[in-house]
Amino acid sequence: MAELKIDAVVFDVLGTLVDEPAGLRAGLRALAPPSDTPPPGAGGPGAGGLGAGGLGAGGLGGGAAPGTAGAAGRAGKADGAESAGPGTERLLLLWQRHIEREQRRVLDGDRPYLPSDLLDREAAGVVAEAAGVEDPAAVEALARSARRLPPWPDTVAGLARIGGGFPLIGLSNASRTALLQLNAHAGLRWHQALSAEDARTYKPDPAVYRLAVTGSGAPPERLLMVAAHAWDLRGAQALGLRTAYVARPVGDPPTAADRFDLHARDLTDLAEQLGLS
Repeated sequence: MAELKIDAVVFDVLGTLVDEPAGLRAGLRALAPPSDTPPPGAGGPGAGGLGAGGLGAGGLGGGAAPGTAGAAGRAGKADGAESAGPGTERLLLLWQRHIEREQRRVLDGDRPYLPSDLLDREAAGVVAEAAGVEDPAAVEALARSARRLPPWPDTVAGLARIGGGFPLIGLSNASRTALLQLNAHAGLRWHQALSAEDARTYKPDPAVYRLAVTGSGAPPERLLMVAAHAWDLRGAQALGLRTAYVARPVGDPPTAADRFDLHARDLTDLAEQLGLS
């Protein structure tokens, strides 16, 4: 493969740099203690799984998407699942399915654009009702847990290393407000942070990737999009960006048909492939 010639590196955030399910589990445990009793309606038909053609919760929010196992697969793989308890896992799945369904409706034109923090409040209300919790303060605290997501162990050092060689751009489906708080909580440091809210849609709509092209002033082929979600990279690729897949436990792995420029085990591996010491 020819050497990549890039002017900036664009990073997805949810799932790629932060462990979204782990942060949500913490919020769910605070809402209701883990239980073996299934919450009403969790996991039932019509809960929002998108199947092979859908966009998983994180592609939209931050996990898997087209052609993947969907929210159910992600919930079982994420860090902390073993200690969360069946009740917490069912509530997590309920949250993920609501987000992916509603973001898909925005993309399909079935509902007006709504920023991610408002969708988080919707999801928190759905989950609280399923858990039998009526306290508004508890519901609001659960919604805000979507902004307190821990970074993966290699994230902060990896960003610093790659940022030593290239300008870094964060490009997230998170709203402006949520992205600010996500960055602060996880210690993410950018040269520029862009929210899909500025395009009033969600990835993989091309309008979101155009934000990075416009913001960087570089042609698409001089930008490297980094994500743990193959659906995200396909969206960037369609606009002409170069692509790098980084493996994460809650990501959406490439299929045999995908042709991404780089495949990395983690950000340390990615930095080495970019020639950064």
